[in-house]
Amino acid sequence: MTYDFDEIIDRRHTNALNTDGFRGYIFHAGPEKKFPFADDEFVRMWVADMEFATPPEICQAMKDRIDRRIFGYTLLCDDSYYDVFAGWCQKMYGWTFPKEELVFSPGIIPALYELVEDLVKDTEKILMVSPAYGFFQHAAEYADRTYVCSPLMYDAGKFSIDFDDFEAKAADPHMKLVIWCNPHNPTGRIWTEEELRRVAAIVEKYNLWIISDEIHCDLLRCGKTHTPMGKIMADYPKLVTCMSASKTFNMAGLMFSDIIIRDAELRRHFAARDKTVGFINPLSLEAHKAAYLSCGDWLDQLRAYLDGNFQFVKDYAAEHLPKISFEIPDATYLAWMDMSPYLGDVENIPDFFANEAGVLLEGGDSLFVGNAKGFIRLNLAMPRSIIAEGLRRMDEAIQKHLATK
Repeated sequence: MTYDFDEIIDRRHTNALNTDGFRGYIFHAGPEKKFPFADDEFVRMWVADMEFATPPEICQAMKDRIDRRIFGYTLLCDDSYYDVFAGWCQKMYGWTFPKEELVFSPGIIPALYELVEDLVKDTEKILMVSPAYGFFQHAAEYADRTYVCSPLMYDAGKFSIDFDDFEAKAADPHMKLVIWCNPHNPTGRIWTEEELRRVAAIVEKYNLWIISDEIHCDLLRCGKTHTPMGKIMADYPKLVTCMSASKTFNMAGLMFSDIIIRDAELRRHFAARDKTVGFINPLSLEAHKAAYLSCGDWLDQLRAYLDGNFQFVKDYAAEHLPKISFEIPDATYLAWMDMSPYLGDVENIPDFFANEAGVLLEGGDSLFVGNAKGFIRLNLAMPRSIIAEGLRRMDEAIQKHLATK
């Protein structure tokens, strides 16, 4: 079957964060914040969900479950989901895990909030590399815990780990937890096995806990592969791995994620404090099973389309904005671009593009926890025609800005 990634889908009036919640999320404002553009005139290239239709196989699986006509309290009462998910992990990454290690959360963000509270005492610290996903910081702040950033090194569009700095901060006797991200959001790096082994060695040397957020692990450029931290740290007990089909197959609103906890005591504590007391959404369960069982071909076609989108952006930048050093990332559908050669004097770049171009995007230190000044994150999981219009508007706004200097 050939899937249509050029289709433009109307998402208005669905209570989507993407269309209706951008003022609060990006600008920390309410309906009083006005723009020169109507809400439905914006090109939305911000929050990390897709403008592509969820695979029809997933929609059909949910319809089939709806046809059963009863939606009672639902628990995972048999091995069917574990068998499907573990089979996917074995096929895709050559790695699997025992069934008893698998627990669930409505999302990786809620799981992070709970795990930080469970693992880190008042006087202890959390380590992450930066720029980092904003909710890593929010999880620390919610629990009133101290977090420390090890800035990634950046050179000509490429990011790398400063291992000396990372180890120096890991060695702090108050350090307790590393929140890791692979593939990395927002830079899109797939960490190599060598890099992962160096990180793992540091974590083990200082006996730290590590939470590995791997939600982008299937959104790779064609020909790339993902190595789970669980495969690198095969016998390390203080590892938690977070995965979900939600990002890959555009099911964020179904609120279902896989949390793989090796340590039995932490696993029992996590389950005991689960605010959903183990219940899961029956439609989400069927959707995720269908994703892993039936949507491999859809994913292959998605990857190829996203590769084309990234090449389109790279070519456009090279022609119109040549001072930007943009390298196509290894993974994710997010382009992380340094706009400082053109907008170095602009304090709030998302606000600039919203007002001057009618483009919604994210970026900067306030959204990505430091080491992100001058950068924007563009969501490219959308029809190429929308990306073309967004880039055209952005380029026009930049040129007008430069002309006034």
